[in-house]
Amino acid sequence: MKLISWNVNGLRACLTKGFLDYFNEIDADIFCIQEIKLSPEQLELSLAGYEQFFNYAEKKGYSGTAIFTKKKPHNYTYGLGIPHHDKEGRVITLEFEDFFLVNVYTPNSQPELARLDYRMSWEDDFRNYINRLNQEKPVILCGDLNVAHQEIDLKNPQSNRRSAGFTDEERSKFSLLLESGFTDTYRYFYPTQPESYTYWSYRFNARVRNAGWRIDYFCVSDRLKHNLVSADIHSSVLGSDHCPVELKLF
Repeated sequence: MKLISWNVNGLRACLTKGFLDYFNEIDADIFCIQEIKLSPEQLELSLAGYEQFFNYAEKKGYSGTAIFTKKKPHNYTYGLGIPHHDKEGRVITLEFEDFFLVNVYTPNSQPELARLDYRMSWEDDFRNYINRLNQEKPVILCGDLNVAHQEIDLKNPQSNRRSAGFTDEERSKFSLLLESGFTDTYRYFYPTQPESYTYWSYRFNARVRNAGWRIDYFCVSDRLKHNLVSADIHSSVLGSDHCPVELKLF
């Protein structure tokens, strides 16, 4: 089974930059996207052979997630079931026979950490949600988690100590998630691989210089580790300030 996750930073814009070429070429069984920046009436997408699930933000042109899947799920839900978290279209959960798939676009803590307190509340509620699912059946979690977990996961750790996405608070919450029974699949295969980034600012020629961050993930329940085949970062794929990440399982 091949899964792809990609923060497209606006699906309509990404469609003009080769999204469908990549989508058709990669031929994923499940393709998850974040930051679709869509309202329901703004796009009708034809993807032969795929079921489509969209979770839209109430605010126009903001956030949102989608999943395209060849395999029909038994059930699906949008959000965490917590009203104050569920206005931004950040979570889609699909239930299959043997696992849950959760696609998430984690809130950014914002410049000057204006939303850090909210982010901490989100992290606790999201972790509780994932852990409840994990008690029922294994979970595959993917998306833009908006955190570089370790110093190896960004180009300039020292100068970003108090930057959104690399605060001690955010990193510790991700550690708690992993400690609760999850595996960061890329680091499972490549524990010491440097300069493996999934996001680059549009400023300062960051992508050309590979001055990036690894903030897009596939994490799985620990009991799925024996099913892991490979984890990859498709850093040569353009169309967004993020690149797609891939997970293969059997």
